[in-house]
Amino acid sequence: MKVSQRGASPGNLGEVLRSGGKISLVYEDENIAVLDKPPGLLTIPAPRTGGQSLQEILDSLCAEAGFTWRLHPCHRLDADTSGLVIFAKGKARQKLIMELFTRREIKKTYIAFTQGTLPKTEGVFTRSLDRETARTAYRALSQYKLWARVEVRPETGRKNQIRLHFKAAGHPLVGETRFAFRKDFPLKAKRLMLHALRLELKNPWTGEALTLEAPLPPDMEAFAAENSAP
Repeated sequence: MKVSQRGASPGNLGEVLRSGGKISLVYEDENIAVLDKPPGLLTIPAPRTGGQSLQEILDSLCAEAGFTWRLHPCHRLDADTSGLVIFAKGKARQKLIMELFTRREIKKTYIAFTQGTLPKTEGVFTRSLDRETARTAYRALSQYKLWARVEVRPETGRKNQIRLHFKAAGHPLVGETRFAFRKDFPLKAKRLMLHALRLELKNPWTGEALTLEAPLPPDMEAFAAENSAP
């Protein structure tokens, strides 16, 4: 995990987030901040959903700290999905990072827990979504009687791509309730077992290669420990 706190003036974003108690800072420089979003938190506000979003928490904390910039999300995670989210310090920087995502110059790696064992331990799903090409590479890291721990690398960025591809393969994610019926599978979880583990990119301002990681959250670690019998 690479962490930098340079250029966080005025004040220190890491200290501000620690005082808030919910969000961890993984990386920061003069242009961006990469945060480890906990599960159960929307990335941005959404109508009729209730609850606070990561964006709202950051706006409040940064305003109280007197920062001269505002953080803008460069991509999103579902509320139930934990892990890395990039925020930019200002709209122009946000646009630049979003363009990197559009050009697929930022590599994303997830950890997913899937229902059942996979017949092939690695491969690429190519099922189109909404009539658009979609590709998801996967590799089973470990497989048990009822589930698998899978490293997932989406090669395209379609909405709900990971969830839909594994559901179509007959192995929806553990905790899936939107695209699968919970009653049809023996393993239960309080939320979707999906974590944005790693981001790899070249810093567009400095040229520095960044590999950023967020550790698996406690609830996924606990699920794995409780269900790891062969």
